[in-house]
Amino acid sequence: MRKLVVAVVVLAGFAGMIGLGALTMLISGSGGNQGWSNCSADLGPWGDGAGRGERDARTLKPESVQIAKRIIDVGKQRGLPPRAWQIAIQAGKTESNLANVAHGDRDSLGIFQMRPSMGWGSVAQVTDVDYQINKFYDVLLAVPGWEELRPGTAAQRVERSAFPLRYHRWEPMAAHLVSVQGDVPGITGCEDLPGSSVLAEQALSYAKGQLGKPYVWGAAGPAAFDCSGLTQQAWKAAGVEIPKYSQTQYFQGGVHVPLAQAQPGDLVFWGYGRDPRGIHHVGLYLGDDQLLHAPQPGESVEVTKLWDGGQLLPTVVRPVADTPAPPGAVPAAGGAR
Repeated sequence: MRKLVVAVVVLAGFAGMIGLGALTMLISGSGGNQGWSNCSADLGPWGDGAGRGERDARTLKPESVQIAKRIIDVGKQRGLPPRAWQIAIQAGKTESNLANVAHGDRDSLGIFQMRPSMGWGSVAQVTDVDYQINKFYDVLLAVPGWEELRPGTAAQRVERSAFPLRYHRWEPMAAHLVSVQGDVPGITGCEDLPGSSVLAEQALSYAKGQLGKPYVWGAAGPAAFDCSGLTQQAWKAAGVEIPKYSQTQYFQGGVHVPLAQAQPGDLVFWGYGRDPRGIHHVGLYLGDDQLLHAPQPGESVEVTKLWDGGQLLPTVVRPVADTPAPPGAVPAAGGAR
């Protein structure tokens, strides 16, 4: 029994250190399953990879697939890039499950839950498939710098939902549909992903200011932190909003980058079996195999050497700054505010 207890404590306490050679293999990209680090410069990052996107796409009804195809066709006719198609598909999937519905919050209708009362068109117009798609594209093109935003963030700029993070959920699926239905080859290189920046330096500066503060589960400062509370507040200090919990930060906190390309400020994750669904810890990468994190109860925020223990994920997350919504933006769809 004592051996079992010790084993559990070691696992929960992240104390399973491995040899330098094995860790170097992970960081250099020569070891581990790299499937999670798939990304597409043209289509936007693919979340935890093409596999999830393909699985999600298989759950769509035929009507939804046809609507996705129409979104792509209209985008092509207008000469818009694949990223625009992806943004529209993510918005439609989030708002209506890619269905031309005749109901919604208040007077929201159609694929994008456009509201006639908010100036999106008549009832007949906002339930006409082609009108909706073109209207979505019209508003998207008016968003400053939309091409540089994460697709889900750009969708939020159009929809202006009270739940801005939800559009990221369908990023892999939308990228998969654009690639397959739009005949756009998926690009697996990450050359165009945002690099480290002044914002990352600001996040790390905040985090370093919390060194020595105690770990308290669920805490997000100012006197104590848990692991995800520290990473969330660090990036918030830099003006970048990310979700609270470690697993949600992995899926919705920013752009996915291979561990081999990690830069200071990136979020590093541990999950049982290296599975993103088993994530239980997150910290801030400092460079040179150093990590700043809030470890566990009874310990304090510290800087330590990066470790594996069979749980270090081969993908990190790089939070990306959003540009502020322009003043006087068109009130948006989906019961948008």
